[in-house]
Amino acid sequence: MSSYEYVTVGVFTSKRFGGNPLAVFPDAKGLTDGEMQAIAAEFNLSETSFVLPPDNPQHHARVRIFTPKAEIPFAGHPNVGTGYVLARMLDNPPEHFTFEEGAGLVRVHVLRNDDQVICGARVSAPRALSLDIAVPIDLVARCAGLAPSDISTELHQPIVASVGTPFVIAEVASVDVLARARPDLAAFRDGARHIAELSERFNLHLYARKDDFLHLRARMFAPLIGVLEDPATGAANAALAALLTSLAPGENVDLHYEIEQGIEMGRPSQIIASARKTGEGPVLATVAGNCVPMMRGTLDI
Repeated sequence: MSSYEYVTVGVFTSKRFGGNPLAVFPDAKGLTDGEMQAIAAEFNLSETSFVLPPDNPQHHARVRIFTPKAEIPFAGHPNVGTGYVLARMLDNPPEHFTFEEGAGLVRVHVLRNDDQVICGARVSAPRALSLDIAVPIDLVARCAGLAPSDISTELHQPIVASVGTPFVIAEVASVDVLARARPDLAAFRDGARHIAELSERFNLHLYARKDDFLHLRARMFAPLIGVLEDPATGAANAALAALLTSLAPGENVDLHYEIEQGIEMGRPSQIIASARKTGEGPVLATVAGNCVPMMRGTLDI
């Protein structure tokens, strides 16, 4: 029997019992794929991360991320939380970590508060913005338990966007409409069955503008991978920031979005998502937030 230490943290929050919970296994050497998946299912959090030795010694770690039902190539809150946990374990942590992940190399910058205490992390998405298919408005509405008229197309149609993990991103008419959204599992299954591009990853990220273009509230539903609703989704909000920045007027644009998530779940989260576009290059995104330690323990396998 082998013992594995784990730590849980709240991500994208400065208060206990808020944000998105994450379990981190700082030394997962020896765990099989099946054991990692079983552990993630046992914790039943949006994601659980497992830290392994890097394939390239110039990098800091290989990080694998599992939802309760599947491994995913990249996610924001596991990287923010894993960077925070690893930095706090070291006497002299680096300014940034480089993690090897399914979507590519992920750079995680360690954040400190005014007292120079480690308080969170900023993650650079591993890929530039890519856009895929437009998704029918009526399907998005059915999946969210809303009417088609609740979906706003003033700025863009519902569309698959990714900076490492794909999400269907759609704007809704108001924060009140967003609060009324309820995921419909049958509609998600129907969409995945009939639209080939959604068959493996049908993750729906809804957002509404609050006061202006840069202050948003969001909700993310991914019931097909075991996440009915996520309290804070870094990868989705990084993709959202990249998408909105790509649509902003001008060739050289650098925008920062303050995004609330988890409000309806009673787990308020605060996410800073930023994106930059130039006339010469792709749209790149980062996502940042604070973390708080919660629990630690040992799992025997």
